[in-house]
Amino acid sequence: MTEHEDVRELLAAWAFGALDAAEAERVPPHLAGCESCAAEAARLRETVRLLDGPPIGGLPARPATGLPPALLARRPAAPRTAAHAAPYAAAVQGLRALLPEAEGRWATPVVHDWDVHATVAHLLAADEALAGRLGIPARVPATVLPQTVLPQDMRWEDAWNRRTADVIAHEHGRTPEETVAAWAGQADALLATPEARDAELAARAELLMGIRLPVADHFVVRAFEAWIHTDDIGRALGLVVPPPPAEHLGQLVRLAVRVLGLALGPDAAPVLFSVSGDEQWVLGSEDEPVAAELALDPVDFCLLVGGRCTPAEVPRGASGDAAAVRNVLETAASLAWL
Repeated sequence: MTEHEDVRELLAAWAFGALDAAEAERVPPHLAGCESCAAEAARLRETVRLLDGPPIGGLPARPATGLPPALLARRPAAPRTAAHAAPYAAAVQGLRALLPEAEGRWATPVVHDWDVHATVAHLLAADEALAGRLGIPARVPATVLPQTVLPQDMRWEDAWNRRTADVIAHEHGRTPEETVAAWAGQADALLATPEARDAELAARAELLMGIRLPVADHFVVRAFEAWIHTDDIGRALGLVVPPPPAEHLGQLVRLAVRVLGLALGPDAAPVLFSVSGDEQWVLGSEDEPVAAELALDPVDFCLLVGGRCTPAEVPRGASGDAAAVRNVLETAASLAWL
């Protein structure tokens, strides 16, 4: 590898201040004499300007990913919403801030068999179910039956995958910019609904993705997925995507814990579960003594529930019954559908 190629590989980490001292010293002299790398460095520094900010209090570096300590995004002003929709509004703005970095790299593989373009198309399809329930017309023609009228014996995962594949196929016939505009327009429409601004209206329950939750919680689910896929795209492009702001991350964690508790059921061996020591829950039976204790970092817990790390990989603090701890971790991982 030439010196030019070697330094160019370092630019993203240099822009985020993630290089060691020896590597960092190599970059400025090269930029002084290389116009293309200097332009790339300026572009990356602009991304840092959008994403940079103070570390989230109490959140350590993520040892499972090897990324630098998490940064809090300085996003453009999000629409005014009620508290339940604020995480989704922030996640949408975070993805908007990142997508300019995909210019010229839309075909970069991201996750599953999706490239960047297809991942945005997937989010367009993923938001569609909630949007439809709130009276927002689909942005993509219904060339397959809408999810609400698919055969009753079809599993929701199959309907979800079928619609995603259809939307991705449709969007690959359009430009990435058109897909981004369709996704962003639908997201804006969701955030403009009365349910996004009124907690009382958002209290009604809707069955989406196989689970009946208040509309307010479905907004949190949308935030969870938007952030996970923003992180996917960032990793694919070699950029660090910060986790949600602390208050939003707490909402994601609390909803995931509730769903995990339902999945474990009342007969599982009870485990005292905590996330960075801030909150604790007893998962499993309420009639037996606690069999084990388990502590996870909030970002790691979300990545586990989101299918981005395995029970074996996720850093944890654990004591007591190893089988009970394993049951919690494996059940959390089984919730992944993103």
